[in-house]
Amino acid sequence: MYIKKLNNNESIVVSIPLTTQTEKTRIKRRSMLNQYGLPVATRSENITQDCYVEWQIGYDAVVNDISKLERTTLPMIRFEGANGKEKALYELSEYVYYFLKWEIIKEEELIDIGQKLININEENLFESESMLAIKRSHFIEKEFNETKFLYAKIEYPILVHKFDSYEIITEIVIKEKQYAIGVQPMLYLCFPVTQLKSNISLLGRTADKKEEAEFIIDKNNYKILLKLIYLFGMLSVNHRKDILSIIDVCLVNK
Repeated sequence: MYIKKLNNNESIVVSIPLTTQTEKTRIKRRSMLNQYGLPVATRSENITQDCYVEWQIGYDAVVNDISKLERTTLPMIRFEGANGKEKALYELSEYVYYFLKWEIIKEEELIDIGQKLININEENLFESESMLAIKRSHFIEKEFNETKFLYAKIEYPILVHKFDSYEIITEIVIKEKQYAIGVQPMLYLCFPVTQLKSNISLLGRTADKKEEAEFIIDKNNYKILLKLIYLFGMLSVNHRKDILSIIDVCLVNK
């Protein structure tokens, strides 16, 4: 995702792709919150009222990732990540930076979030919280198609946070790390397609090739940004360190 337009110190227009499935956004469909969202092939399926955007929103760009660095409007405002890599502000941290600069977000709000995160005990971060452990059942013997197997179930915890007075939620899913030992909390911002702006209504039609729509962040919904950085900081030790560094660099460079 990238910032399409900055509007007179008042709002940010973010471009949301409707057809590119390799991006960090997907159009999905479900009629109830507790259902598993199914991807929508928007080039061949009509976009309907029960469609929503699932956005694995990021907050940084590693400076040697040229493709991502080219998307940020703030490539020179950098910090050292928890993994020791040099990073630039990107997506969530970009939005926070601008709203702080425009004095819509107050310094005290960011400082308060930072202090709250510092005060969270390490064992209460999501990667360590015992109540959020991945559960695995014991193996039992099962036979499928005349072949014997050992069968077990794995349950992944999911947390949903609803934003007040908005049809916008955050989903946090706890999964195993792909290339290392341990768990990896993953955060998704989800909102109905009706929150998107387009020259032609999206409902009841398929998307055009490489079509994009707009998600607008302004003084009416900017507090979602504050909650998101707080939630990110709760995920793990490394996430918290990154978010605290982002808060510091935003305050210094405003």
